[in-house]
Amino acid sequence: MKLEQNEKQLLFSETVIPDIFFTEYLPEIPGDYLKIYLYLGFLAKYKKDIKLNDLSKKLSLPLKTINEGLKFLEDNNLILKKTTGFIVNDLQELTLNNLYKPNLTQSKEKVEQTAKNQSRARAIDCINNMYFQGIMGPSWYNDIDLWFRKYNFDEQVMISLFNYCYNRSALHKNYVQTVAEAWHSNKVQTYNELELYYQKQEKLNKIKSMIAKKLGKHGGLTQYEEAYIEKWVLDFGYEMDIIEIALKRTTYKQNPTFEYINSIISDWHERNLKTPDQVNAFLEQRKKQNKDLKEMKAQVSKANYEQRQYNNLDFLYANNITNNNEGDN
Repeated sequence: MKLEQNEKQLLFSETVIPDIFFTEYLPEIPGDYLKIYLYLGFLAKYKKDIKLNDLSKKLSLPLKTINEGLKFLEDNNLILKKTTGFIVNDLQELTLNNLYKPNLTQSKEKVEQTAKNQSRARAIDCINNMYFQGIMGPSWYNDIDLWFRKYNFDEQVMISLFNYCYNRSALHKNYVQTVAEAWHSNKVQTYNELELYYQKQEKLNKIKSMIAKKLGKHGGLTQYEEAYIEKWVLDFGYEMDIIEIALKRTTYKQNPTFEYINSIISDWHERNLKTPDQVNAFLEQRKKQNKDLKEMKAQVSKANYEQRQYNNLDFLYANNITNNNEGDN
C-alpha cells in the first residue's frame, strides 16, 4: 500500500529543527552537507525512501559530495547508519545524555575548588554574552570546563581564546581546540604568558614577511618554508640580522632553496655562533683559509710544473748526448 500526502497538508506542514541544532551543530557543517541534512530531516518526517542517485539529482550535488556528506553527518552524530538506511538522530536527546553523564570526579573538584569554579563560571558567562549573544549551546559549557582543567588556563586567557577565534570568524570547536593546543604547547597559562606569546608570534610573522620579500616570494611562503624559519627564530634564537647574512650568501648560488639556507644557518648554530659579529668573523676566517689553500695549491702546482720542466730538460739533454755519441760512431 502506498500512502500519499495531499497538497493541502504538505503546503501547511512544517519540519521542525530544534534550537540545539543552531547552537551546537550549524557552525560546524559545510554548506553542501547542510543541504543534505535538512532534506534528510524533511524526508524522515514522511518516512520516505530515496536512493543516493536520486538524492544527488534532487539536491544538484555530485554523488561524491552526497557520500562524503553522509559520512560527515554520521561522524558528527547527526544521523545514524542502519542496514536499511539512516536514522535522523534526536539532537535534544543526544545533548541531554551528554550533559548528564555521571562524573563523580568533576563533582568532587567543584566541591573542593568552589572559589575557582565561581571565577570560571563568571568567565563562561562573559563568553556566553560576548560571543554567543547569551544563547551558547549547552555542550560548550562542558568543553570550556574541560579546557580549563586540561590546559590550566586562567580566566583571562580563556576569554582571550574565544576572542581570538571570534575575530577570525572561526568560532567552532575544532578551531578553538586547535588554538588552545597551540597556546598550551607554548606554555601559556596566564595572561602575561599569553602577552609574551603574542609578542613572540608578532616578531616571527614580521621576520617571515621580511624573508619572503627579500627572496621575492610574493605568493607567500609554504608551510615547510615557514617551519624552517620557525626553527631559526624559535629554536636557534636567531634574529633577522643573522638570517639576512645567510640570505645574502644565496647570491653565489643559482636557484637557492630553503634547504640550502637552512644548511648554512644550522652550521652556524652547531658552531655556537650567536651574534652577527661572530658569524662575520667566522666567514672572514673561512675566506682567509680558502685563500691560503688556493695559494698553497698554486705553489704546489707551480713546483710540480717546474719539476716536470726540469725532468723534460734532463730527458732532452740525455737524448742529445745519445744522438751525439751515435753520430761519432
